[in-house]
Amino acid sequence: MFYTGKGDNGTTSTFGSCDQRISKSSAVTEALGTLDEVNSFLGVVKMHTRAREMFVSGTEGTLFELVDAVQQNLFIVQAEVAGADKHIEEGKVVEIETLINAIEADLPPIKSFFVSGGTELTALVDFARTLSRRAERRVVAVTEEADTARGESPERVQKISKYTLAYLNRLSSLLYAIARQVNHKSGITEEQPHY
Repeated sequence: MFYTGKGDNGTTSTFGSCDQRISKSSAVTEALGTLDEVNSFLGVVKMHTRAREMFVSGTEGTLFELVDAVQQNLFIVQAEVAGADKHIEEGKVVEIETLINAIEADLPPIKSFFVSGGTELTALVDFARTLSRRAERRVVAVTEEADTARGESPERVQKISKYTLAYLNRLSSLLYAIARQVNHKSGITEEQPHY
């Protein structure tokens, strides 16, 4: 069934809500919605990479495969935020850092900010980067809400693992590196802002 009508009063339930309804404006609901936005938009990015067999520096995989792997990891993050006993493992953080370092090694050094764009794919990846940064902020808000609520209602205290927070922090860096790599491989000179 695509609807239940239970949310018509502005509440919802999640995996970890113990059959309790929570406000649709809660930090948990906001984080889940924002994670869903970035994950869905990465689906758009992924479809734009399908026609291009672009390989990612430091891997034997394509950009399509990398974006798909990130989407799968975001489902783990969403499950954790919803209260499931799922977490991003340290190895996923190391993996993303290794990718960032490999891509960065193939690019000219960063000397300033760059105007988003260059190619359509670059613009899409840049937009996904901004969504991922917002998702990170929303998940941090869940952690802060949990820290504030300690001792009040333990069944609703939502602690997010340090590796999940680190993964989200690195994700925007990875997407920035990918956007730069797409421009570089497309022969696009990055445009600096005119201050």
